[in-house]
Amino acid sequence: MLTEINFDGIIGPSHNYAGLSLGNIASASNAGAVSEPRAAALQGVAKMRANMALGLVQGFLLPLDRPNTGWLESLGGDLANAEPHMRAAAYSASAMWAANAATVSPAPDTADSRCHLTVANLVTMPHRSHEWTGTLAQLQLAFADTRHFAVHGPVPAPFGDEGAANHMRLCDGHGSAGVEIFVYGKAGGPFPARQHIEAGKAIARRHGLAPERTLFIQQSETAIAAGAFHNDVVAVANETVLFTHEQAFADRDGTYAAIRAAFQAVQIVEVHASAVSLADAIKSYLFNAQLVSLPQGGHALVLPSESQEVPTVWQWLEAMVAGNGPIRQLVPVNVRQSMANGGGPACLRLRVVADPATVDPRFIATLERLDILERVIARHWPERIAPSHLADPAFADTVRVARNALLEALELQELT
Repeated sequence: MLTEINFDGIIGPSHNYAGLSLGNIASASNAGAVSEPRAAALQGVAKMRANMALGLVQGFLLPLDRPNTGWLESLGGDLANAEPHMRAAAYSASAMWAANAATVSPAPDTADSRCHLTVANLVTMPHRSHEWTGTLAQLQLAFADTRHFAVHGPVPAPFGDEGAANHMRLCDGHGSAGVEIFVYGKAGGPFPARQHIEAGKAIARRHGLAPERTLFIQQSETAIAAGAFHNDVVAVANETVLFTHEQAFADRDGTYAAIRAAFQAVQIVEVHASAVSLADAIKSYLFNAQLVSLPQGGHALVLPSESQEVPTVWQWLEAMVAGNGPIRQLVPVNVRQSMANGGGPACLRLRVVADPATVDPRFIATLERLDILERVIARHWPERIAPSHLADPAFADTVRVARNALLEALELQELT
């Protein structure tokens, strides 16, 4: 039976605050701070537990091999002599944000009735541009059953593709045919637009999507300039619901009209700028929430606890759930370590509509597997990382030993 599986990225042992992501305000603001990888990863596991308690199916993706010395060597350098920003890029744990792992089209939408996944190329950010090979290896292993899945390599440069963070799907139910929405950017003041329209078009062709059920929507330049580096910082969709900020899209009225024409059942829940400013929405990551379908019916928002700390945001949310709209439950979660580096609950997960029985079971979360994760993290993940740690040659061994311990515990040594 087809259902939505949320694959969360396990926060890796090299999680640090290097401020590498231009346009990501939280990342830049915390550059140089001391990170807490152990606490970060345990917060992520706790979020997975909370989702499972809601009755949701949960999976996970593993940290990549870091530091990526092969990438440094391809640039004519090495870990010892690399400039600090390049060394930090080699150590980056940004693959934890699994929303950027790939773009996913469920089987009901595709021409061959298989679930298609295209790994993101992430070429606009150097520290992320070398992720795709490790991510692709995991996707090919987790979704190896070619009767049900087709896993594609990245869209070639120069067309930047940052995955599901810029992709939305509307449908009458996860197992029914849907309308897929690819959101792209053109400009954003001092910040780069990361998603190219040609990347979305290429993915739609690869996945065999019907043109009449595929939309390409431009992200607002105002939103990008304000720090909405991905669409999922200002809009999120689930089944019949589009939850969005008034200033998310370049052409608000035209976007809504196009969506309604393609999917008449859409329920647009819009937050007006007069109620919640773009600045408050981005500060709280109001829209970087997991909008999920509850087994008993209705929708819930799994959102960062920071949303409770911004008065305009929490007041709006409480008024919304008190009304008669489709979103009926708020589930705050603590992912503060991820938030400080610029990623909320939605950043940490990749949504895949599939029959869980067709996925490699080693990537499906159970309470027992989450126990294993917690034990390995508590034993091996560094408690803190300061910028100076990245220059210590012995620290690379600490990070690698930690990851390898997790691979062994989960019997996923193929990824060593």
